[in-house]
Amino acid sequence: MIKNVYVIGHKNPDTDSIASAIAYARFKNLTGHHNYIAARCGNVSSETQYVLDRFKQKAPKFVGDVRTQVRDMDMRKIPGVAEEMSLRDAWNTMKENKVVSLCITEGTYLKGLITTGDIMESYMGSYDANTLSQARTSYTNIVDTLDGTMIVGDISDEQIEGKVLIGAGTPDILEEYIKPHDIVILGDRYESQLCAIEMKADCIIICAGSKITQTIQTIAHEKGCKIISTPHDTFTVARLIYQSLPIRHFMRTKDLITFKQDDFIEDIHPIMASTRHRYFPVVDSAGKYMGMVSRRNFLAATKKQIVLVDHNEKSQAVNGMETADILEIIDHHRLGTVSTTRPVYFRNQPLGSTCTIIYLMYKESGIEISKDIAGLMLAAIISDTLLYRSPTCTEIDKNAGAELAHIAEVNEEELAKSMFRAGSNLGDKSADEIIHQDFKKFSVGKTNVGIGQISSMDSNELSHIKDTILPELETTAKKDGLDVVLFMLTNILNESSEVIFNGNKAEIALESGFGVTSKDHHSVFLPGVVSRKKQMLPTITDTLSMNN
Repeated sequence: MIKNVYVIGHKNPDTDSIASAIAYARFKNLTGHHNYIAARCGNVSSETQYVLDRFKQKAPKFVGDVRTQVRDMDMRKIPGVAEEMSLRDAWNTMKENKVVSLCITEGTYLKGLITTGDIMESYMGSYDANTLSQARTSYTNIVDTLDGTMIVGDISDEQIEGKVLIGAGTPDILEEYIKPHDIVILGDRYESQLCAIEMKADCIIICAGSKITQTIQTIAHEKGCKIISTPHDTFTVARLIYQSLPIRHFMRTKDLITFKQDDFIEDIHPIMASTRHRYFPVVDSAGKYMGMVSRRNFLAATKKQIVLVDHNEKSQAVNGMETADILEIIDHHRLGTVSTTRPVYFRNQPLGSTCTIIYLMYKESGIEISKDIAGLMLAAIISDTLLYRSPTCTEIDKNAGAELAHIAEVNEEELAKSMFRAGSNLGDKSADEIIHQDFKKFSVGKTNVGIGQISSMDSNELSHIKDTILPELETTAKKDGLDVVLFMLTNILNESSEVIFNGNKAEIALESGFGVTSKDHHSVFLPGVVSRKKQMLPTITDTLSMNN
């Protein structure tokens, strides 16, 4: 089976991260791979949702953790069995499937479990003569187990009273111990058959394929006594009949060890190691039975395969990234902390947007870009370059944007205004949600830094956002384990940013790095600074590195 490959951007994804995942997954599928899925590991921002809606794209699949899960194991898709199944059929099913456990289901839901050990224990134990009736054994099971035929009576009935006995001896002796509702195992003697019927037995089992006269059949029908004919001898029937017991009489229903499809194998490994079971049922999030896994399946579990787009920093990557199999990295940022266990395809170019790189890949491969995907990629380039005003923007970005605008049949200025208006219209979002909607974490030596950014064409909106999030920065620093928190309030029209901050080193880093003075000890104004990647991060990194 071909494994899915998740194309996934960074945490707190921006428009470029989401658009890159969608556009690159489409590119890979169009070039013959067919199993690449766009994914995200964070919420979609207001700006990005506007873009997705405008260009008729669904948000990528949410994948919060890429550690190996039970669903990544080679699961045995053995169907669940009904609780009425006989012990013999259960044993044969296990042999056919080469397993030592069966899952008992009711509809699609797991109800119990039975193992070969349970069957062996039941078979080696001493049965009470009333066990068949205590277990409400069906006559369907009895007939099938004995390879028999129901001559008289309803095969769908259950045995709910009486015991099982062998009808040895003369009729006089039989009359002494045959009681109403018993099941009597008999040979071909007419007198013994008649005696059992007259003593109100529920069923007589005639062994060795012996002839059953029409008279016996008529009397049995009148008296409500069933007749089963079997080719086996009396000894064999006495041995087999208890294999007709339903497995619900022996199945385990309490303290079952089950795994969910979404469980991580590093979490289930200690459970597997501490039990003697060889197979474990797997259920989905709703409790529906999906199959079984064994220790051998655990050892053969394969890692999730991923492609990273728009980032290569471990702190920004999806949870569990270090345990996944990274196939490719497509990015336009500085080289970060992601490492791989083997060589991968890595494309990193100093451009304004990851979508510009992906646009180039479409062109290089001669792949046509659809109207909607062109609009999506254009929006990403506009977002990351602030409509070509950012210092990260290159002529390649501008040319890509112009061609994509032509394909998408949109006006770049109009799209930019609509996008940025949607992004800065934060409605009823909390301060924490605003901070984290475009927030990236970096490590500079031993200092952990978080930098957020929001861009707008309206200075009043930016002022309102500042008043909303400024009191929350200290809480953000503590919750996220950060030493420095910076948040850029970028005015696109004025090509400037006000940076609000928290952390002992934040004010010094900003003042030293940019040669400005903070008048209120919680913000600085930076004319000409609009890029987190090319202006803010390098300056802060250099300043903190010198002071570490």
